[in-house]
Amino acid sequence: MGVKNPLVSSAVHRDRTVEIEIDLVRAYRLYNKMMQYPHLVEEMRAIFLSALGTRGVADKESLEKEACAKLESEGLPATERNIKDYADALVDLYFAKHFSREECENHINLARKEDRFRNLTRVVNAEGATAIRIKNALKDFCEIPQGDLFISPIEAEGVRVALINHFVSNQLPFIGIAKQHITIRDIDEMLDHSYWNPRRPGRFGGKAAGMFLAYKIILPRLAEQDPEFKKYVEIPESYYFNSGIFSDFIDYNRLYHFHSQKYKTRDAIEEEYKTISQLFEKAAYPDDMVEMFRGFLKKVGEHPLILRSSSLLEDNFGYAFSGKYDSVFLANRGDLDSRLKAFIWGLKQVHMSTYGPSPILYRRDHNLLDFDEKMSVLVQKVVGRRVGKVFFPFAAGVAFSHNPFRWTPRIRKEDGIVRLVLGLGTRAVDRVGSDYPRMIPLSHPRLRPEVDANQVLKYSQRRLDALNLESGEVESLSFRELIADLPLDDLFYAFSFNREGHLSPALFKGQGIDIRNACITFDNLLEKTPFVPLMKRILHRLESAYGRPVDIVFAWNHETLYILQCRSLAVTEELERVELPAGIADDRILFTNTRIVSNRVIKDIEYIVYVDPKAYARLTTFEEKVAIGRVVSRLNQLLDGKRYALFGPGRWGSNDINLGVRVRYEDINRTLVLSEIAFEADGATPEVSSGTHFFNDLVEAKIVPIPLFPDQPDTIFKESFFRSSDNQLLSFSSDFAPYESVVRVIHVPEAANGRFLHIYQDSEGQQGIAFLDFPSKERNK
Repeated sequence: MGVKNPLVSSAVHRDRTVEIEIDLVRAYRLYNKMMQYPHLVEEMRAIFLSALGTRGVADKESLEKEACAKLESEGLPATERNIKDYADALVDLYFAKHFSREECENHINLARKEDRFRNLTRVVNAEGATAIRIKNALKDFCEIPQGDLFISPIEAEGVRVALINHFVSNQLPFIGIAKQHITIRDIDEMLDHSYWNPRRPGRFGGKAAGMFLAYKIILPRLAEQDPEFKKYVEIPESYYFNSGIFSDFIDYNRLYHFHSQKYKTRDAIEEEYKTISQLFEKAAYPDDMVEMFRGFLKKVGEHPLILRSSSLLEDNFGYAFSGKYDSVFLANRGDLDSRLKAFIWGLKQVHMSTYGPSPILYRRDHNLLDFDEKMSVLVQKVVGRRVGKVFFPFAAGVAFSHNPFRWTPRIRKEDGIVRLVLGLGTRAVDRVGSDYPRMIPLSHPRLRPEVDANQVLKYSQRRLDALNLESGEVESLSFRELIADLPLDDLFYAFSFNREGHLSPALFKGQGIDIRNACITFDNLLEKTPFVPLMKRILHRLESAYGRPVDIVFAWNHETLYILQCRSLAVTEELERVELPAGIADDRILFTNTRIVSNRVIKDIEYIVYVDPKAYARLTTFEEKVAIGRVVSRLNQLLDGKRYALFGPGRWGSNDINLGVRVRYEDINRTLVLSEIAFEADGATPEVSSGTHFFNDLVEAKIVPIPLFPDQPDTIFKESFFRSSDNQLLSFSSDFAPYESVVRVIHVPEAANGRFLHIYQDSEGQQGIAFLDFPSKERNK
């Protein structure tokens, strides 16, 4: 048996003594930290004890036994009080010994969070709790560092719902998704960027809510973030002017009669809206609101702004309100008083668009008229950079997670489609003149509907929208006016060049270019940046979270994707496969179509409204062409309840009246079919309309868009039927007499011996046919 070395024993003893001293110092520091919140000490120790048990260090029973042993060794009675005092000390000692300083801090903060959370729960659910009281309780909670330990998810969900309902949106479908992704601290972040009226409660509205939700789905606060999303995806610097400002403005100016505006006749709404700007221009915001606006402008400085409508119903599930309300760009330059004046007028423009004919009639169509609609305003710094005297992003557009229109079966619907333009995205969401965005099917990004270089040149973007920083107006410019000032990156990623009938992008940045042969294709952007795979993954992520297709409005600048807007996409239910009827006699076929075909069957069409493309092209004045739109609008009302189809030239709804009839949603919302007829000789070939506000209207109203190309080989278009059948226009109104040579109304059964028009569209085969036959009920007997 060996003899113990006294020196070794002494060293071990010293080490043990030092270790005990260190443990005591840690426990002392922990206790001092705990005593900063004396009312929470017991709650902290309960949290410590639970953590010790989880880590396998100690539990309540073992600590009480150890406390009893200590008391016995010291000759002290094992009273309940003594046992608790010793056990508490042991909890502190063991917790300080086995947990790092950061972990100790997190557990202390968890107790603090649970305390503040209880107060927040009480306040947010209190009857009549004011917004400022809720905000203060929320701020008290969020001032505690987030850490790695969180409130019970079940308890947190209830508070999330209450906060979202109070500040963001009261739409249940939105809340059902948002509560899974927007955290309590996210709402506090929104409130830090919000402006409101102390006299009237309000919410942020649908557009602001959709944008923020999309961002949090893509980059969640409490889950692991995708490194690529973190690197490339952002939202613009955004501020939320909630709907209480709008409500207070109406009350302050005693504009109470506007509450019943939505119940008036269409004619009254349209007539009164013509003079509403004069009324709003004279009206004023209360002084405290004006000072709030002034403070905001001081904060953001002289950066271009966009004031986006964000009504409570906007971007709701199934009701996008696409393009129904106004958004206003501001250069936001000059002295503060001038900037303030422009900002206030911009707010008024957005607010008064609430009473426009388009949104009111849209609400009427969707049984939303009785909803107390309020307008919030989402104010954002415009994404982009200055080029000369104008400001714009490199590119912008709209992206759909579901591609409802394909020009070849190779394109996969589920991969989505992007509508992309150089400059501001206004040209991507509106139907503009003789200009075309780049349509990008994300399954085959280089696949185009055009077959050769000449067609690509013809159907490409020629002009871009930019904000003029001097005039404050959005203006349309030829890219050739700016190409000399564009950065080399823009030239490289946006343009291709025509070399002896072959279009190809630049091989390297800085390559010399021939402006005369330049064409916007974005080929290098699609091939040499993460844009396509990034967009595809984002759309998939958002669609999975929403549980239905979505579309987003975005800008791409300096290799960053900015999410500007996100909404659920109304998708018409398509048949699995449409079989085209066989054996139809040639004399009963009215047309066939083979491009951009959806899966639909429309039977028993009784009336056709035909705007003769060639007669329309012969009209010489702007006023004459505007009048045709009014005739179409009136017929749309008169044919309400009838099954009718609308055929006409070029682009319905285009802002270039030479390329198509100028109409809005409320002018065509009763038709079953909207057909765009493109005679190549007239140079009015309609673009794919997927992604425009006009397109969204068609989808939501379940109107089937059918582009027709009469000059395309192997297609049929019986122009003689449309032009020679008896025109019943005057039977609807004698006032239509001046337009009888342009607009024709055909009662199909009278023109076709009792037969009706039937249309079959097969997207898989990209084949469609329209023919005359007896009513489907008679044929099915």
